[in-house]
Amino acid sequence: MKTNQTVKTMFIVAVMFLFVVPAMAQKKEKEKDKNAQAAAMKTYVIEREIPDASKLTADDLKGISQTSCKVLDEMGPTIEWLHSYVTENKIYCVYRTTDKELLKQHAEKGGFPINSISELSAQISPATAKQ
Repeated sequence: MKTNQTVKTMFIVAVMFLFVVPAMAQKKEKEKDKNAQAAAMKTYVIEREIPDASKLTADDLKGISQTSCKVLDEMGPTIEWLHSYVTENKIYCVYRTTDKELLKQHAEKGGFPINSISELSAQISPATAKQ
């Protein structure tokens, strides 16, 4: 009886070393790559001149957002849209990416104008005054 239990235990240990341990190592390596990639991402503000942008309907904005998200999904994890601000004749979009050129590719694929791209060097708020 004890021999059967020993064989079962050895089998379970062998399976763990063959399958579980390599899978855990692979997962840890992917997480490490993801963290390095996130650290390499910079934040940008894109200015888009769109006449009468403030008159875009909720459906218009939803369609633009859906197009943007679809293109981002196709482009992969090295570009991320955070949010946008709609003003009278412009839309300001905030993105994070590893490469400024990806912003231009995104705009081209989505049919969006780009009038300027500026890398953020700092972010301030009322909380900054209290630090």
